[in-house]
Amino acid sequence: MRYLTAGESHGKQLTTIIEGVPAHLPLLSEDVNASLLRRQGGYGRGRRMKIEKDLISILSGVRHGYTLGSPITLALTNDDFKHWEDIMGEEPVDPDTHIRRQVTKPRPGHADLNGGMKYNHHDLRNVLERSSARETAARVAAGSVAKKILSELGITVAGYVRQIYDVEARELDLTIDEKIARASQSDVKTIDPEQEEAMKRVIDEAKQDGDSIGGVVEVTVDGVPPGLGSYVQYDRKLDSQIAGAVVSINAFKGVEFGIGFEAAHTRGSQTHDEIGYEDDGGYYRKTNRLGGFEGGMTTGMPIVVKGVMKPIPTLYKPLESVDIHSKEPFQASIERSDSCAVPAASVVMEHVVAWEVAAAIVDQFPSDYMDQLKTAFDDYRERLRTFG
Repeated sequence: MRYLTAGESHGKQLTTIIEGVPAHLPLLSEDVNASLLRRQGGYGRGRRMKIEKDLISILSGVRHGYTLGSPITLALTNDDFKHWEDIMGEEPVDPDTHIRRQVTKPRPGHADLNGGMKYNHHDLRNVLERSSARETAARVAAGSVAKKILSELGITVAGYVRQIYDVEARELDLTIDEKIARASQSDVKTIDPEQEEAMKRVIDEAKQDGDSIGGVVEVTVDGVPPGLGSYVQYDRKLDSQIAGAVVSINAFKGVEFGIGFEAAHTRGSQTHDEIGYEDDGGYYRKTNRLGGFEGGMTTGMPIVVKGVMKPIPTLYKPLESVDIHSKEPFQASIERSDSCAVPAASVVMEHVVAWEVAAAIVDQFPSDYMDQLKTAFDDYRERLRTFG
């Protein structure tokens, strides 16, 4: 199962093409739109999110509410394109007009300069339009299809905010359904209501200062059986695939599973998860310090993965840079800005993690159509329960 996205931030539309989804999966546009609207919300978002509502059209691969097994095309139209057609249109323009509109001032923290150097673009808009985090809407669309597959198999995914700047949510013993409910009721998508106002306060302070702040997102996946992924090759380890997907999200700079970096200063006896057995449920772990993974494979415990998002680099208190044409120093321009996008990023991370888990399942089990996948998946669970 794979997908590609296409489109620019201020272009006509974003497009997601998904291949390998089993046939007969129930899928409606509302399933995708619900996720897209969640991504647009969250305390600290800028003006761009108020311009339009992200709603997709299903252009292929679905008939009468069910997938066909053929490629699925999801189109996300940019309603604001009418204001950008002269700038982003595909037709040639007068050379003098093009020169006047060129973006020649790279912004620190963005792909502007690196991308311009790599592709020899002397108008940096050719870089910034595609490298924009706007593209994550197309990835959320793909992830929403993955979440639909997982839900049919009894697997639930929840994304929520663990930390914004120096305000950290408490460790709370909650079911995954409770985590989903709390995050959905929170403006900052946290599961700790006692820290919500403090998170809002640091966002407001950053905005007032013309600055930005980052934070930590956590995703939990509940209901996964042991043995997803593989130890036999580096690129088949599921935790590796998830880690790569998380750091591929715009502005994400780190990832950890379970206790993660804390393992550097704990002993083995406080790090590993002891094994138990019950006649009804089979093997289980007494703790989940390793976040549901050993040897690149799931242990049957919930997958728990954290990602750290840096502060957004587009600031109302701009940083210094250098014009690529004149080589003169300047203060970086503002394309648009959120003071904090961590709440929205929790939705993005939730969906990219869901995609990797669903893709691993489709890769591991017969999956031409959903009943075939469900039967193989249930048989696998039963075999594991009586293993040995």
